Amino acid sequence: MGKNICAAMRIFSKHIFVCSFLIVILIANTFSQLQNASSIGGLPGAPMRMGFGARGIAMGNALTAVISGDLQSYYNPASVTFQSVPTGIAGYGVLSLDRRLNYLSYTKSLKPNAGLSLSIINAGVGNIDGRNRDGIHTETYSTSENAFMFSFGLKPNSRFAFGVTAKVYYYSLFEKLKSTTMALDFGAILILSQEITAGFVIQDVNAKYKWDTTPLYGINGNSTVDKFPLRKRFGLSWTPSEYSFIISSEFESIGSASFFRIGSEINVYDGVSIRGGIDQIALDVDMPAKPALGLSFQTNLENWAPSFQYTYVFEPYSPGGIHILSLSVRLK
Repeated sequence: MGKNICAAMRIFSKHIFVCSFLIVILIANTFSQLQNASSIGGLPGAPMRMGFGARGIAMGNALTAVISGDLQSYYNPASVTFQSVPTGIAGYGVLSLDRRLNYLSYTKSLKPNAGLSLSIINAGVGNIDGRNRDGIHTETYSTSENAFMFSFGLKPNSRFAFGVTAKVYYYSLFEKLKSTTMALDFGAILILSQEITAGFVIQDVNAKYKWDTTPLYGINGNSTVDKFPLRKRFGLSWTPSEYSFIISSEFESIGSASFFRIGSEINVYDGVSIRGGIDQIALDVDMPAKPALGLSFQTNLENWAPSFQYTYVFEPYSPGGIHILSLSVRLK
């Protein structure tokens, strides 16, 4: 009798937590629409800072210290050491204003205490109407910004891991106007207890786009350098032993701005999870927050476990929100 009461209380508490979390997200979304945007979004590499895949974006991109589930080195290169089985993820973003955002990654552990990951992010804008000085349509243009990432992590002991990501950014902005740059990410994860984990990441070290417009404008062209803002993030995650959910949060310093993020993932039924989070909670600049909601369905087959994931992001100043679709495949 006592066990049944305890089980019922746990289920009730979990549903109360879910409802409360969703209410907080909706309230935050309401207030976020009243804020003004800052200039941080216009800095180089903005599409590459939108997140990676349906899971991470749904959890407010607060995955710096998360070490369970589908892990992405995008958030912390040290996390690849905790990916127990080979996992591949493909993601597709549906955005307004002819924008695109796509993902591809493969993560694998290396016995006895290491891991690696290969990832690609593709972003850009299409259907750009090109016209001459007389206003006559000439052709349709598009842009393409890409990040190719290789991550390696090492876990010296069961409580500590560190990793590094080497990245190549390639931006095709216009005909004869392209730029390529290399950058590094460094990350570490420390397991503080059975339920609490801490993570720290420094991203986009030495990242910059170099532009030369001489091929377009001849002697009227010039050369410029656009440096990426350095990102420093510290995060905590809590995974209670008595409940099937994760709560994660993090603080980020990027350039001269500071942000806070929070996210959660709750296993409602076997193979079914719901997620929610708030990204880009500005602490010292006027910038709208970006709440998100998501869910996933996973099934177990003989040798692999596919998972379909969906996320909706409330995007300020856009005709519509962002839809992220991901397919994750774990090999057993």
